[in-house]
Amino acid sequence: MDSQENVLNNEAQLEETNQQPVAEEVVKQEEYVVNPEPAAEEQSATEEPVAEEPVVEEAAVEEEPAEEPQEEEPAAEEEPSEETASKKVYATKKEVIERIKELAHGDESPTKEEVDLLKTTFYKLHFAEREAAQKAYLDAGGDPEKYTILPDEDEEVFKAEMGVVKEKRAKMFLEQEAEKQENLKKKLDIIEKIKGMVTSPEEANKNYQEFKKLQQEWKEIRLVPAEKANELWRNYQLYVEQFYDLLKLNSEAREYDFKKNLEIKNRLCEAAEKLADEPDVISAFHQLQKLHQEYRETGPVAKDLREEIWTRFKAASTVINKKHQQHFDNLRSKEEENLARKTELCEKVEAIAKEENKGAGDWERHTKQIIDLQAEWKTIGFAPQKMNVKIFERFRAACDDFFGRKAEFFKDMKAKFAENADKKRALIEQAKALQDSTEWKSTSDKLIALQKEWKTIGMVPKRLGDQLWNEFLTACNKFFEARNAANQGTRTAERDNLQKKRDIITQLKALAEEAGENVQEKVQQLVDDYQGIGHVPFKEKDKIYKEYHEVLDKLYKELNISTARRRLDNFKSNIKSMAERGGDILDNERARLMRRYEGLKQEIQTYENNLGFLNASSKKGNSLIDEMNRKVQKLKDDCELVRQKIKAIDAENAEES
Repeated sequence: MDSQENVLNNEAQLEETNQQPVAEEVVKQEEYVVNPEPAAEEQSATEEPVAEEPVVEEAAVEEEPAEEPQEEEPAAEEEPSEETASKKVYATKKEVIERIKELAHGDESPTKEEVDLLKTTFYKLHFAEREAAQKAYLDAGGDPEKYTILPDEDEEVFKAEMGVVKEKRAKMFLEQEAEKQENLKKKLDIIEKIKGMVTSPEEANKNYQEFKKLQQEWKEIRLVPAEKANELWRNYQLYVEQFYDLLKLNSEAREYDFKKNLEIKNRLCEAAEKLADEPDVISAFHQLQKLHQEYRETGPVAKDLREEIWTRFKAASTVINKKHQQHFDNLRSKEEENLARKTELCEKVEAIAKEENKGAGDWERHTKQIIDLQAEWKTIGFAPQKMNVKIFERFRAACDDFFGRKAEFFKDMKAKFAENADKKRALIEQAKALQDSTEWKSTSDKLIALQKEWKTIGMVPKRLGDQLWNEFLTACNKFFEARNAANQGTRTAERDNLQKKRDIITQLKALAEEAGENVQEKVQQLVDDYQGIGHVPFKEKDKIYKEYHEVLDKLYKELNISTARRRLDNFKSNIKSMAERGGDILDNERARLMRRYEGLKQEIQTYENNLGFLNASSKKGNSLIDEMNRKVQKLKDDCELVRQKIKAIDAENAEES
């Protein structure tokens, strides 16, 4: 009877063993920190790890060493991953450094999750401070080319303490590996001892107390190498079941063990069911792993209750596992959405970088657009891990390309500004050299020419431009104010000139009623007299000018042409007599006409230069400009007459030769 009962118990134990729950674990990611170089208005970023969906395995998942040696432990005993660690918030770099110092020099064992969190948080704060300092410098009018990143003493302290922590964790890792190997050896020894107890029912019964002691020792031994964990547990469970099969205990003792084990497993079921109300999905999942570990280590229950208790525990586990899986499905969906948004931002920055910038205004407008896109980028969460770094590198490359070309543009513009400033300083020196001159006419012309040249020079920075213009204007005004003061004594003469011009206008109006060929000669004589009269009072200038030209236009529309023709005919008639008197007379006359011709051309050029300046900058009345235009036309007509006279002399010389 005992033998048959032992066989049944053994089958039940094996059945329950095959129905142990399958633990799930999250494959955790290594954190990375992206440290972009700053541009003129460019901004930096810190990327954090992205959680990946859970991978279901039969055995506990081991974590491979990454940047530094990491602990390897069964999934049920790992610390919560990224979400749980991120609950801790550090507002300043000082808080981060204080915590990293505690981990570096205290007795506390630093976990990978907390170390990663501290590193990510520190560099987020570090780059935020750097961006704020650069922005403040640029907002204050600083030169982007001269901005330099100052060393951060906090960063040096942080790196030093982080190095201590890494050494500490590396040492812990090696110690833990050695401990795992030692624990493996201990558990193998326990299995061998139990194996030696299952040779016969008598041996099993005799060694029962030793067997219970070995079971307790097994529970107290914790970490073993992950690749050996499942095989080790299966072997242990096999020989434990075989021991129970061979053990000759009375029914009361067996029932007592079954009852105690049932109480434990009921408690584990209740704990697993309560996890369904845990708001932190990751925490609930890791707590479930610990419950699974304890369930495995608890002995069997009565055969008729095994299926029921296992089904209950498995159902509670399924609820948590589904919520855990859904959590990571949602994360993956959100990450895909973030990738799409970040891709769109990359395309926008790349499009802006390709646009043509014709001047500083275009560069500043496009800079503002890119800075706005950078700000939007920071509001978007992580993309899938495989694309997270790539998409950021694409975004940063487009920004760097734009800001690099912008810096080159402003560098060239700065050089051009310096060249323009030097040209304007040279004009200032010339104006200062003329400001005390008393040669009113010639100096006025020179200063007007300098003012015209000033307007042809390109831009300089506004502050410097205002300063240079004030210096130049002060020198010009000093001369013109002195000239105006010197001309105060001419007011009486100007009033006399006004009366003379009015008399001539009266005579011109009278000639308008006469007829005959000699009218032209009289008009021309009055015109010559009018031109020989000096300035009139400024207030009367426009009025007398208008009155004069109204009557003159009526009499003299084509007077200049007809007079010029008559004068040329008279000159040609006199050439013969001059030629008969000797060739030197013609040559001398030609030389005189050439001097007259060159003088007229120079005078025309001066008037045209003055007209250009008045058209560009003078706010005075149009009457002065009209008068100067008429004067220029008269000079051109005279110049043409002289040219024709020279041509006639040349023709006469050709006939004689």
